Amino acid sequence: MKFNRIIKIPKERSDLYFLRLKRPSVATSLFLMAITLSACNQSMEDLDSYFAEQRAKPAKPIEPIPEIKPYLRYAYPKHEKDPFDISMLIPDSAPKVMDNGIKLDTTRVKEFLESFPLDGLSMVGTVNKENTLWALIKTPNGGVQSIKKDNYLGQNYGRVLSISETEIAIREVVPNGSGGYKERETLITLKD
Repeated sequence: MKFNRIIKIPKERSDLYFLRLKRPSVATSLFLMAITLSACNQSMEDLDSYFAEQRAKPAKPIEPIPEIKPYLRYAYPKHEKDPFDISMLIPDSAPKVMDNGIKLDTTRVKEFLESFPLDGLSMVGTVNKENTLWALIKTPNGGVQSIKKDNYLGQNYGRVLSISETEIAIREVVPNGSGGYKERETLITLKD
């Protein structure tokens, strides 16, 4: 099966009208393959002589295995426990609860501002109503709530101790890390 392809050359090139491309014949392919393979048929005498020289040389002596120094165990002072003993993970006794008498009132109904963390609340002003100073608190969602002394706010049972024109004093009840609670006083200042 012959593949002939005719390519038209533009008329600007007057010296070539048509160019005919043919697939190379089988004889041409065999001839090129024979030439390529004949190049691989070279003598390997130089390589054989090199290996013969290397084998004739005396072998280098093998170095002896280095002497292994004995391991000297270092004894740490006052460390008799095995670091891989799983019984070390078991607590020695029940954790000591440091109860200082502070109890949480879990029976009262929580106020609206107790649903927000204290750092999300900010004081934006005060209002004096019926001889009582009320503080205006801005919530994280943008609303403004009024509170007075003895109201609660924040998620740690924060009770308002006092309100002034520029700040609110709060006493929170927080865990002390030993199973009990401790009181912590905090101020919320007026935002400019």
